[in-house]
Amino acid sequence: MSEPADRDSTEDGVLTLSFLNQVGSRIRSLRIARELTVQQLADQAEVSRRLLTQIEHGQANPSLVAVTRIARSLGTDFTELLSDTVPGEAAIEVVPAEEHLLVWTSPAGSSAHLLVSTPGVRAADLWSWMLMPGDSYGGMPDAQGSFELFHVTDGQLTLTADNEVAVIAAGESARLRSDRVYRYVNDGSVSVTFFRTVALAR
Repeated sequence: MSEPADRDSTEDGVLTLSFLNQVGSRIRSLRIARELTVQQLADQAEVSRRLLTQIEHGQANPSLVAVTRIARSLGTDFTELLSDTVPGEAAIEVVPAEEHLLVWTSPAGSSAHLLVSTPGVRAADLWSWMLMPGDSYGGMPDAQGSFELFHVTDGQLTLTADNEVAVIAAGESARLRSDRVYRYVNDGSVSVTFFRTVALAR
């Protein structure tokens, strides 16, 4: 049987090396602990064996969707692959600015930082994004019933999904059903900055 094509490698920028090294090492540890072969996990996550091997060694450029699918096949979620997401006992936990994790960058200078996430049975992630003029990011469908929430602070963000197009101006917010192909676009002449919350359905 042929392997799945590496359609889960993204051409819309790259995941950062530090993020890939941390996540890849954790994926390998969890796979071994669950007594799964590379092929078994690849089949469950619907990615190629080659891509999974490269991810485990921090050598691939997968999409966030591919990493999420692998994490779910291991019984966890992608942000829970990060050691610094383990909660403490305090009622309030402050995440210093220097601990915000740069996850994604593009050649145009765009970026996405994971600011904080809920632990355990994950409910949401909070992200800070910046898209340079003319730049974009494309996502593959999340699990059915998943959503993303947006609040634009500067510039104008264009969202596309299901042949629909919506422009969100600074000060406006939006909700996206992310269980379908979608894209963030900056069609303007200045950078757009926005906060994004991901709520994945189980």
